[in-house]
This record gives sequence, structure tokens and C-alpha cells, in this order.
Amino acid sequence: MRRLFEEMTRPAKQAILLGVDLMLAPVALLLAILATAPRTLWTMSLESIAVMSGTITAIALIGSVVLGIPKIKLKSYEGVGVLKSSLVGLLSAIGLFAVSKAINVPMSMLTLTFYALLFILAMVIIRFAMLHILLMILSVGHVRRNVLVYGAGTTGSQLASALRGHDRVRVVAFIDDNPSLQGMTILGLGVYGSEKLDALVRKHDVERILLAMPSASAARQGAIARKLMEKGLDVHSLPSFAQLVGAESLAETLVPVTAGKFLNRPAVLDLHPQAESSYRDKCILVSGAGGSVGSELCRQLLKYRPKKIVLFEVSEHALYQIDKELGALPDAGVIEFVPVLGSVTEYRLVRAVCQQHAVDVILHAAAYKHVPLVEANPLAGLVNNVLGTRTLAEAALHLNVSRFILISTDKAVRPTNVMGASKRLAELVVQDLAQRTSNTDFSIVRFGNVLGSSGSVVPLFREQIAQGGPITLTHEDVTRYFMTIAEAAQLVLIAGGLADNRNEGSGDLFVLDMGQPIKIRDLAERMIAAAGCSLKDEANPDGDIEIVVTGLRPGEKLHEELLIEPGMLTTPHEKILRARERCLSPLEVSTALRELRSAVATGNSEAAFHVMETYVEGYGQNRGHMIKRAVS
Repeated sequence: MRRLFEEMTRPAKQAILLGVDLMLAPVALLLAILATAPRTLWTMSLESIAVMSGTITAIALIGSVVLGIPKIKLKSYEGVGVLKSSLVGLLSAIGLFAVSKAINVPMSMLTLTFYALLFILAMVIIRFAMLHILLMILSVGHVRRNVLVYGAGTTGSQLASALRGHDRVRVVAFIDDNPSLQGMTILGLGVYGSEKLDALVRKHDVERILLAMPSASAARQGAIARKLMEKGLDVHSLPSFAQLVGAESLAETLVPVTAGKFLNRPAVLDLHPQAESSYRDKCILVSGAGGSVGSELCRQLLKYRPKKIVLFEVSEHALYQIDKELGALPDAGVIEFVPVLGSVTEYRLVRAVCQQHAVDVILHAAAYKHVPLVEANPLAGLVNNVLGTRTLAEAALHLNVSRFILISTDKAVRPTNVMGASKRLAELVVQDLAQRTSNTDFSIVRFGNVLGSSGSVVPLFREQIAQGGPITLTHEDVTRYFMTIAEAAQLVLIAGGLADNRNEGSGDLFVLDMGQPIKIRDLAERMIAAAGCSLKDEANPDGDIEIVVTGLRPGEKLHEELLIEPGMLTTPHEKILRARERCLSPLEVSTALRELRSAVATGNSEAAFHVMETYVEGYGQNRGHMIKRAVS
């Protein structure tokens, strides 16, 4: 039977459905007369019965063909198909009334009504019966999987309706968190609250849940999916119609994070009143040009109309992306973009690039900055962050590059991790070179965490919320300074315009007034609320997103600082401060670099740690404290 049905052509199937409808018309007529006026049947001539049967059959034939009823698939018949069949039944009843009058056969209104109802019900019932028989035939050798639809709204109802004719899936019930829908029956299926889920799963042996909530946020769907998967259920999410036609992204993202929402202070904008002369018609080299801060530096440089921007980047993909993006920007104009693939530790390449393009300004943003990764790979972090800075800065000194600006971090202040210590050593290297020349302005820009940059908590929290949680927090009381990527880039550029240490010989250190540090737990809670979700905790056990404390990571501080020594000087910009901090003597820097190169050459991590403990203020004491805390 199954093979016969599968080999049957579509026109053959339509002919069978049409033939069934044509047979049902006279049968419904005879049954209607027998049910409402049996005596009338015996007084009718065979000719009269034949005329009436022929008339209603002809009407049924014409109506079905015109309305396309035989072309409607059995699994799609519900809804429009029933309405069209009702119209055919009504038209045939009107035709029956007209022909009975024409041949003088008495036909009561009750008989006509009963005929129409019988004909319509027969067409509907026979199709549902055929569908169930067909499903039974097709399911031979296959197991129909029982599923629950989570969401009893429009999308859920349409999904359940579409699956009614499926030979391998059977919807057994709806789950919905809306109390107004619970207890209702939709398409013959009950709507239950989520508290009934476990009972329904056991009763119907359900293994799969279909999420039909496309209007809910990704975070909300993720939270529900996570709860279901924790019960061992297979979860599938249905996209909205807008997603299917490409009007909205299938991978829905959260509302973009804005500076004013999480900074706890007004965003600092327009930090470039005196910077224009430092960059216009100059050749600017940006190391780490494909990174978060480096790429934003390149974008903001466009407004100053430099002659050329050298994009120095070690990642091929990142270099390709930023080169393509900048070339397509309307502000690009006649600016020349030079993509250079390489590492800042390659002295020959660095010197050749600076010489070939007559570089005027170097913005050094290239660095390994992910604390856990650098902690796990200390030698690689030191080579890139310290020796790479030395290589690039020495090239700037020897080639008389006008300005060199190092981008540093608040983690360099009394560091507890290798990344912070490597950035402090990089600062000391730049300060050392600043004492050796009057031709190059060396300066350092130090700031806190950058909102939205790769590796920062904001994209991490966004991803965790989208997945339904939990959000991982290293400590309840951990705080950080934050700034936007735009602020970070503007600070670097304005520092380039303010730096002027040729007669002072120590290298300027610029710090942004970043307001008060932000408690990371507060940031997490605000991001949960911004995503339209609720916090899951002891006070709200039915919430969406949970915050889990995992403990401080190796080398992580509870609170960051911006200064090693107290006291700062003002600058022409009210939000930019100038710090003066002690630096190492030329002999100490030379010794530190020699010992570090030796440690790297021999692969001796302990020797590298000794260099940091010896020359980086606070690192030895803080590292010992962190080790004791980790052991305890």
C-alpha cells in the first residue's frame, strides 16, 4: 500500500478526491430524505431522483474544480479547505432547491438544510479519515515522535497545525507561561503551564521540545532552552517569519551596549581640539591595527586627513578586515592605506616599514592583553608586550619618528599578573628611551577596561545571556574602570597632540578621568535587565539568568588602580590628566632587558618571573599574595 501511494501521481490523487466528493453528493441527498421525509422518497420517481442527483453532482463537480478543492493537500485541508467545501455544499443545496421546484418535487427546508450539513460534514470527515489512514500507512516501519510545543501563540498554533500531517512527529500538547492561555484547547490540544512539563513528558514519552516563541528575546529563549536541556530534553527553536524571509537576523543579538548605560558617568567626547596638527598630512603607523582599539584609532584618524596610514597587524584575518573596512568608508578620501602583515618583534621588518614609508607618528596598540592566556603563556606575553615595544620604540628613535605613543593599561599599576607586569615593563622601556632623545616625543596613555572590546566582560556577558546563562563572575566585590572604545581612541589621539617632552626627558604618562570604578556584579545585573530578563537568585528562583561566582583567576585583582604614585597634573583638556611616576635608570632597563632576553632564549619561565619581581614595583609582593590565596 505504501509503495502504491508513493508511486501515485499528483493528478491521480486529485482525481480520487474529486471522485469521492461527487459520490458523496447523491449519498448525502438520499440520507437527508430518509432522515427528514422518508415517505417522500417512495413517492418520487427514479427519473426525479436521477435529475436531482445529477444536478447536485454537476454543481459539486464545477464548484470543486473552480475552487481547487481537490488540489488542497490532506494535511493542509483544515481551515481554507473546510470553508471551500462548505461553499460547495451550500451551492449544491441551492441548486437542489431550484431543481426540485422545476420538476415539482416537494423538498422541505429541513431536508435541504440537513442535506447541506451532511454533504459538508461528509467531505470534511472523509478527508480527515483518509489523512489518518495515510499516516498509518506511511508510519509503518517508522516511530512517530511525540513533541511538545513551547508557546501557544500564533506561531505555535501554526506550527502544530503544520505538523498534524507529519508522518514522524506528533504534537501532544502546548506549554505556555501566559496564565491567560493556560487551560485553553487549541487545535484539540491542551495548553499547560511549565509546572506541568515533567508530568507531560512522562505521560507521553516526550524527548523533544519545539520552541515557538520568535518574538521573545534571544536571552529569554536561551534561558528556557537551558532549563529544558537540563531535564535531558532535545530543544529546537522555530524562527519567526521575518527571520525566514531575511528581514531580521536568525542569530538575534542583544541591544547594543551604550556608554551612558553602564559608565556611571557622562561619556567623554570630542577629545581632539589640538590634535589636528599632529596628524594632518602625516604618515601614521598603527600597530595592532586590526584589534579593538587599533581599528578604532584608524577610523578616528580619518577625520584628521593623514597622508598615509600603515596598518601593522600580525593577524591576517584582522588585517584583511580593517583594510577592507577603511577603504570603503566615505571619509577615506585620498588617504593611502598600507596593510603590513608582521610582528612588532621583527626589528628588520619594523625598521624597513618605517623607513620606506617615512613614518611620522607611531600609535603602538599591539599587545597580548587577555590576562588568563598571558598568565598561561608568560614568555610569549613578555616577548610581544615588552621586547616588541622595545623593538618598535627603538626603530622610532633611530629613524627620528616625530611621535611614539604607547597604549597601556591600569593593570600595569602594582600588577598581580604577567600581562600587567609586561605592560609596566613596556612603560619603563618607553620612559627609558624618552631620556635618550630630543627628536622623538615618547608618551604613554593608560586607561582601564574598554567596553565592548574583545575579551572584556561586556561581550562575554552578552554571549552568556544570549545562551540563557549563567553569567560567570569571579568575585562578588570585583570592580573595574571602564571607558568606551571611542573614548580610548580619542584619548590616545589627544595625547599625541599634547605630548611634548623633548626638554624633559622622561616620557609623558596620560590618564583619563574615568570617574568611579564600576562593580562588575552591578554591570551584570543591568545587562540582564537590559536584555529583558530577570535575575535568578534565592529571592527569585524562577528567574531567567543566574550569576555564578567562580573565584578570582590567577593574577586577577579585586580592584584596579590608575596610578602608582599619588598626584596628577592638569592638561589643556579637563578630562586628561598627566602623571609623573618614577622610572628605572638606563642601566636597570638594560639589565632587565638582557635578563629577559636570556630567559626567553632558554625558555626559562622562572627567570622571566624573577625579572618582573625585581624591576616591576609591587609585582613580587602581589604575586606571592596571589599564590598563597590560590593555594588556600
